[in-house]
Amino acid sequence: MQELLSSIYLFLKSGHVIFMVFWLAGLFMLPRQCIYMLDHEPKSAGEAKWATRMGKLRAIILTPSMIIVWVLGLSMAWSGGWFSEGWLHAKLTLVLIMTGYHGWLVGQTKKMARGERPLTEKQLRMIGEVPGLLLVLIVVLVYLKPF
Repeated sequence: MQELLSSIYLFLKSGHVIFMVFWLAGLFMLPRQCIYMLDHEPKSAGEAKWATRMGKLRAIILTPSMIIVWVLGLSMAWSGGWFSEGWLHAKLTLVLIMTGYHGWLVGQTKKMARGERPLTEKQLRMIGEVPGLLLVLIVVLVYLKPF
């Protein structure tokens, strides 16, 4: 199995990067959509429209992309024999944090779809920067492999 994964490594890597971009794009978009929803009263037609949009973003882009990123990333790590590498441990920790952020954000959007307003516009704008910060750290770890 490891030989097969090694022979298709560049395809795994390409797919990993492509779906990472999709996942991050969704994580950048979702807090913005929440901000747009704040302009509408709970139980209004405008709120329902944004709730539908956020649900589609989660179901069509976010969650499938996250799953594919994990599968391809772990396949590459296994084929490369990197599980003993410190940089990979740090990267996996950050990707776990991003996955937790994803889950937390999905929970917030579901609350908003029910008419709750758990976060302010300012909070949403601030948490919208989390994926970008994680992305910078992850890319540095992967390309520089500092440890």
